[in-house]
Amino acid sequence: MSAPAWVEQVIWWQVYPLGFVGAFPAQQRPPDPGEHRLRRITAWFDHAITLGASGIALGPIFASRTHGYDTTDHYHIDPRLGDDADFDHVVAEAHRRGLRVLLDGVFNHVGVDFARGSQTWLRDCTFEGHGDLITLNHDNPEVADYTVDVMRHWLQRGADGWRLDAAYAVPQRFWANVLPRVRESHPDAWFVGELIHGDYAAVVAGATFDSVTQYELWKAIWSSLNDRNFYELDWALQRHNTFLSSFAPLTFIGNHDVTRIASRLDHPGHVALAVVILMTVGGVPSVYAGDEFGYQGVKEERLGGDDAVRPEFGSPPLPVDERGAQLWTLHQHLIGLRRRYPWLHAASTATLRLDNRQYVYRTYCGDEALIVALNVDDAPLHTSVPRAQVIAGSGAPPTEIVDTVVVEPHGWRILRPT
Repeated sequence: MSAPAWVEQVIWWQVYPLGFVGAFPAQQRPPDPGEHRLRRITAWFDHAITLGASGIALGPIFASRTHGYDTTDHYHIDPRLGDDADFDHVVAEAHRRGLRVLLDGVFNHVGVDFARGSQTWLRDCTFEGHGDLITLNHDNPEVADYTVDVMRHWLQRGADGWRLDAAYAVPQRFWANVLPRVRESHPDAWFVGELIHGDYAAVVAGATFDSVTQYELWKAIWSSLNDRNFYELDWALQRHNTFLSSFAPLTFIGNHDVTRIASRLDHPGHVALAVVILMTVGGVPSVYAGDEFGYQGVKEERLGGDDAVRPEFGSPPLPVDERGAQLWTLHQHLIGLRRRYPWLHAASTATLRLDNRQYVYRTYCGDEALIVALNVDDAPLHTSVPRAQVIAGSGAPPTEIVDTVVVEPHGWRILRPT
């Protein structure tokens, strides 16, 4: 089993639709289908393309009562977003621009108002203590059949793949039953499971996923930058290498479930380093909408604690300050670099220099390679490298050929061996 070939080129721009269009939390009355709010996302498709993205990863869009992960009917678009015609419009506009569309499927649990099936479809327990989320009975064949049919239904309507929410909580045998059946009719679909920790490679094999969310690397990126401890990042990248031998993980530095990277990092300048890492290591990168502008937002463990990281977006273009404009340009440049070097999708990394505050690694695939130098020290980094051309960096001449790289405090360089 291998992932569809198109995934090698994809870079996702992730959107949480209910928040993005102001449908949840609604400050006044909930919107109705006649407002067709889902269509507002299409106004941002050209922005995504200008950024360099080639796919739109949508959060939950199916009927629910609150935040979208308490699904009440997988066959209907959430009335606060619109209706089936709005979905068809979004897919058509995305595909017209060459953008793939990834849907968010919640098949571990449902909302208390879930209308399908019988009580045998449900377990007598809630999901992770959330009283409004009831866990599905994955031992019931009808639940598997339902999941297969739902996936096929929306793939037939034009979706290109599925993110499988809380996949870590679902028995692997359930996915191993469901996904091959869906692939029979949609062999070009891509399936990524949400995993937090554990043996990623074993789960991918056992569940027949194409990919999983790389939370280990996400944590290592921001934690190593904050602690000025690149040993943690190096360890995570060694683990990442082992995953890449069998699948390409979904990599990210932000999503709808975590504190935004610009709020997570202690040093504002280190946001650039986090983006550099994301775009120079193997995997399938995803950029959470707003991170390209340096949006702030802290996730809190309380009712409504996700709202700050799931804000409403108006119509493009949004006004941004100087720092936001700089981060936008940085994202464009680094995503463009990744698209010029598509082999980065399968690239492994090798450590060239490592200490707590300075890290140089070689990212490579076959005969292709780049060298990445990161410095979170208050002193410059000086290190010898194989003769190489500087192609990107903070304050770096873009065509300089060197055999010794010098990186200013809290800076970075990307070089191509000559």
